[in-house]
Amino acid sequence: MSASSFDLYRLSEEHEAVREAVRAIAEDKIAPYAAEVDEQSRYPQEAHDALVASDFFAPHVPEEYDGVGADALATCIVIEELARVCASSSLIPAVNKLGSMPVILAGSAEVKARYLPPLARGEAGFSYGLSEREAGSDTAAMKTRARRDGDDWVLTGQKSWITNAGVSQYYTVLAVTDPDGRRGANVSAFVVEKSDPGFTFGEKERKLGIKGSPTRELHFESCRIPGDRLVGEVGDGLKIALQTLDHTRVTIGAQAVGIAQGALDVAIDYVKERRQFGRAIAEFQGIQFMLADMAMTLEAARQMVYVAAAKSERGDKDLPFFGAAAKCYASDVAMQITTDAVQLLGGAGYVKDFPLERMMRDAKITQIYEGTNQIQRLVMARQLLK
Repeated sequence: MSASSFDLYRLSEEHEAVREAVRAIAEDKIAPYAAEVDEQSRYPQEAHDALVASDFFAPHVPEEYDGVGADALATCIVIEELARVCASSSLIPAVNKLGSMPVILAGSAEVKARYLPPLARGEAGFSYGLSEREAGSDTAAMKTRARRDGDDWVLTGQKSWITNAGVSQYYTVLAVTDPDGRRGANVSAFVVEKSDPGFTFGEKERKLGIKGSPTRELHFESCRIPGDRLVGEVGDGLKIALQTLDHTRVTIGAQAVGIAQGALDVAIDYVKERRQFGRAIAEFQGIQFMLADMAMTLEAARQMVYVAAAKSERGDKDLPFFGAAAKCYASDVAMQITTDAVQLLGGAGYVKDFPLERMMRDAKITQIYEGTNQIQRLVMARQLLK
């Protein structure tokens, strides 16, 4: 093995500087509001404003579009550090990447120039409209339609489980453009703006976790948009959507790692202070074994995420496997670590005086969204069997 083989595992000084900067913002401007954001199920505006002010609102946007041009690994570090204190806040940069990735991957020069600079400047968020009530894992079964009308497109239908819906100004929406066409090749992608006539939102979902991030349905009632809002070619929508998820699943892995790290940090601090039988419970071997297992699986998950992020940046052919593996493993680890952290605190872990019950609730969604972990395993298996 050459020395260069190990470069993947050593973060650059720039990456470490990003971590230091985001951690300072997270602890100073975001952590103090995390419990209140969860309790009130309100959007974390303090986090939003802090991220805009520090250029971490959409760090992935290339420099040519007024962005800072953070690579995939740096973007993951941003999301990880935010999730360490507030999972809801970490969804701001994560969803901005998810919503805009189709434009970055397949948008025309005009579409990129119109929508990426406002995103980079923090003037507009970007959400992603793929899932429907009856088309979750089976994305090709979507019913939302877009029909041509002169130079325009008219959208009719709905999208479900849309993160930051109502807050974002822009939405990448997938719709069937050829109802009689071949399944999977009859869907196209469009940018819809919040102000478009015929475009409305459902009520906010009442969720188990990530309560600070609004999740709502999108409704399209003869929503007319200009023809130049098409992303990529007609019929390429599903291909673009799946390519997008190959890249953005890695960010959910990063979010899961951040939640798990936050939980482990709280648990370690607690067991050092909590005394039973005349000594700190950290001195008991049973506690130490739990901590060791938590830290070991967390570091394995972090390495998988960072490797997948590097592959995302390079556009490696094996990204579909590594992206799915990183998201799947890291989210399973986050659920296990947050559950164990609650256990380590005993009764204290079960009450809202400590952040662990929130972290445990927040961790659950990472096993579900951007493709359930059952779907991730299908993705991995298909890559293996090709």
